[in-house]
Amino acid sequence: MQGMRSDPAAVAVLVVCQALAMTCSAMVITTTALVGRMLAPDPALATLPLALQFLALMGATRPAAWAMGRWGRRAGFSAGAATGVVGGALATLAVLFQTFVLFAIGAGLIGVFLAHAMHYRFAAADTVPPGRQSTAISWVMAGGVLAAVAGPQLANWARDLFAPFDFAGAYAVLTALCAFQLVVLQIVRLPAPGARAPRSRAAVPGRRPAGFVAAVIVGMVGYGAMNLVMAVTPPAMADCGLDFNRAAFVIQWHIFAMYAPAFVTGHLIQRFGLSSVILAGIALMLGAAGINASGVGLGNFAVGLVLLGVGWNFMFVGATTWLTRLQTAQNSARRQGLNDVFVFGTVAATSLSSGWLLETVGWAALNLAILPALAIALIAVVWPLRDRGDHPAPTQETPGRL
Repeated sequence: MQGMRSDPAAVAVLVVCQALAMTCSAMVITTTALVGRMLAPDPALATLPLALQFLALMGATRPAAWAMGRWGRRAGFSAGAATGVVGGALATLAVLFQTFVLFAIGAGLIGVFLAHAMHYRFAAADTVPPGRQSTAISWVMAGGVLAAVAGPQLANWARDLFAPFDFAGAYAVLTALCAFQLVVLQIVRLPAPGARAPRSRAAVPGRRPAGFVAAVIVGMVGYGAMNLVMAVTPPAMADCGLDFNRAAFVIQWHIFAMYAPAFVTGHLIQRFGLSSVILAGIALMLGAAGINASGVGLGNFAVGLVLLGVGWNFMFVGATTWLTRLQTAQNSARRQGLNDVFVFGTVAATSLSSGWLLETVGWAALNLAILPALAIALIAVVWPLRDRGDHPAPTQETPGRL
């Protein structure tokens, strides 16, 4: 059937746009806490702009999902990219004029842009026939590999473009990347939300909300735990006498570890099932917390952040795939928006608290703080649900190319 064929051009554009968006995100991750510390009246407020970014991301997710359902994916993504242009420009001016409040506003607008960009993974699932969603999601997430290479390097390269104002150039580059993304989005048609989902709730397993709640919990814990540690890694390394070049190196490998596994995560889900992949992600995050808490050398930071990145990938791709298996054409936009409100609300909370935790309890205790949350995610995956369709058991997805 024609309606069930894949759309390689749409997938390719989504991969490019995801790569551009995640490159912007990587630059923000590398620089925002450092710029915040430089501009903030109190060092404990260093991560406040990053927290506002994720609060804005959380607040914009449901409106973004609604708008895409009403006017289409391309219109929604284009509006998000345009907002990123404005946010990047304001952040650039904030650094040039040394204004913390303006920088926080710019960070918030960048969060709105990223809220729209987070729907690329759902759009990818709508471009392929049922049974291939995890592979499509994985390939779009793999666009972040470019972000791992380009993001921190661009931030480092652009750091002195407007010397003596550190990092103003990084936000100018972010503005240009958002503008380029806006152009790229105009060259392809994208399917409506839920275009490949079943038309009725009876057509999918897991009709009760237990599976949806568990999938949301896994996404919340995976993203929140990762962000709590990642957000303060650059200032934590600075406190340990490690310069910005080393911090950029660690963040680069962390982001690479976040997205490089996406080339195979979909196939791992097909072969071993969602439960196994998510549990592996939880185990990797536990290992990351142990390594980070055991020392403050460059090796501890590097290995710990790599394990943290791979663990996030398994948990986040797994949670997203689980969610798409439970949605229908009627509820897809609503569930996607609701999921991202909870997930990125958690990310905002961890961004807001991470700077304070680093200043008050230190790096080791901050890493150990993620252990209870990981235990909750573990329970969500292994708890014996009455409706087996809600459980992320192995399924027979269609192998092969998109």
